[in-house]
Amino acid sequence: MFRKEICMKKIVYGKVIGLLCLFIGAVVFGAQGVKRGVKVISWGRCLSQRDEFYAGDEAIRIGDNLLLYQRSTGGWAKGIDMARVLSDDDKARVRSSKNRDDSILDNGATHTQIRYLAKVYDATGLERFKEGFLNGVDYLLEAQYDNGGWPQSYPNPGGYSRYITFNDNAMIGAMSVLRDIAEKKSGYTFVDEGLRERCEKAVRKGIECILKCQIIVDGKRTAWCQQHDEKTFEPRPARTYEKISICGGESVGIVKFLMSLDNPTEEIVESIQSAVAWFDRVKLTGIKLIRKVDQSERGYDKVVVKDATAAPIWARFYQIGTNRPIFCGRDGKIKYSMAEIEHERRTGYSWYGRGPAELLSRDYPAWQKKWAPNKNVLNN
Repeated sequence: MFRKEICMKKIVYGKVIGLLCLFIGAVVFGAQGVKRGVKVISWGRCLSQRDEFYAGDEAIRIGDNLLLYQRSTGGWAKGIDMARVLSDDDKARVRSSKNRDDSILDNGATHTQIRYLAKVYDATGLERFKEGFLNGVDYLLEAQYDNGGWPQSYPNPGGYSRYITFNDNAMIGAMSVLRDIAEKKSGYTFVDEGLRERCEKAVRKGIECILKCQIIVDGKRTAWCQQHDEKTFEPRPARTYEKISICGGESVGIVKFLMSLDNPTEEIVESIQSAVAWFDRVKLTGIKLIRKVDQSERGYDKVVVKDATAAPIWARFYQIGTNRPIFCGRDGKIKYSMAEIEHERRTGYSWYGRGPAELLSRDYPAWQKKWAPNKNVLNN
């Protein structure tokens, strides 16, 4: 009986605490300006909402966040939850960082914000969002090198951030939004002709840069490194464990962008087909990547095991000339097996992926049928 009374008291106490937490949450969120019944979204889903969302209070609140976070350069920093509800103190801290030189293009930064502001302006007609959008586009155009490439960060890029950067979709993300503006895609028809022409020129130069960066081995085009020299277009390393190589990851996004272009030139067609043929040559079969529970801090290890039934996978990095997968830990030494690098890098980085699978099975066949009907490199 005594135990039953204690149990009942715990249940009642838990319910009281739960109700108190709900009340405090309601007060806090109310104080921060979120209205009851308004749909709260995550920043990661900001571009995938229904059209009517972008005219609503929540979309406007997030849009105002973006304007606060926008640097005086016109760009944005990365790693920030742009949809988070901001208190007055938060807003003051954000304003104090307005003049930081940390605007960047990778991890979705800047080009995602530009797209979002266009959606909110198109839905609301509020001029402040158009102004923020235009400042963002100006940032992208200013950041572009004369040879058509984009650095990872701007202004004052240093170290590997000055290289032409395909890693984390940096350059392709910038080019994609500029292309949509240049082509007057839905949501960008408010852009005047002068800016549209500047975007069109930037995309054209960017395509030329992509073609110049494509790595050629024994006279044949292959794919791309994660970053290339901003002057010579040669492949370049980045972090200690990111060596000069042909990249089986970022190269997929580059090829998909080239495939999205209407009426491709012969050089673009050759570039696409050469990269697709390379992807087909370097696919890895008979193995798969698994997580194995262990006693480490992460609680698991990543292990490659044999499996004759496994679908093809691709390494992140391939040695130029041999097409041999390479791996590297924080010691900077190239290994030829993921098992040879330390546990922290083995589990903390994506060394294998299936990104090219959809490209080869779906995207390329559809593109090839339309633009190169007489040559299918996957059948050769």
